[in-house]
Amino acid sequence: MPFTLRLATLDDVPSLKPLMDRSIRALLAPYLPPEAVEASFDIMGLDTQLISDGTYVVVVEDNLIRGCGGWSKRATLFGGDHTGGREPALLDPVTEPARIRAMYTDPDHARRGIGRLVIDACEAAAARAGFKRAQLAATLAGEPLYRVCGYEVIERFTSPTRSGVDVPLLRMEKALS
Repeated sequence: MPFTLRLATLDDVPSLKPLMDRSIRALLAPYLPPEAVEASFDIMGLDTQLISDGTYVVVVEDNLIRGCGGWSKRATLFGGDHTGGREPALLDPVTEPARIRAMYTDPDHARRGIGRLVIDACEAAAARAGFKRAQLAATLAGEPLYRVCGYEVIERFTSPTRSGVDVPLLRMEKALS
């Protein structure tokens, strides 16, 4: 595979935000009406806490970031820096699942193994940190990848947004080996 994986740094932020915007717009469009795609920006985006924690990775090809994602030892399940209701409390790896967070792929590079590469790296790092399970909030577009990676739906829910449009999400979980 021509991709390399490395930890993200704050210097990557100017490249990450446009990638995330393109990913949200293009990859959610087949699953949601346009107003729900736009509303998704309220609840999705970059969480720089993951970069600060050293748990966010980027996938690089030809010196360009093609995808990103991370895992967290904190209680927040989803959302970017701008999303309300964030919970920075540390999780107990013995009793609580790690969080897989903020997974995005450049739409021009979708379905080339980037998501699985990020998931595998995040799961391995979370397991090394003592976590026995991983949990995530999947979009409808992300659900097929997570199912193939062994995640099971434990709850379907919607997240309210400022526009009044609720965005459908799925809480999914997997045991880590």
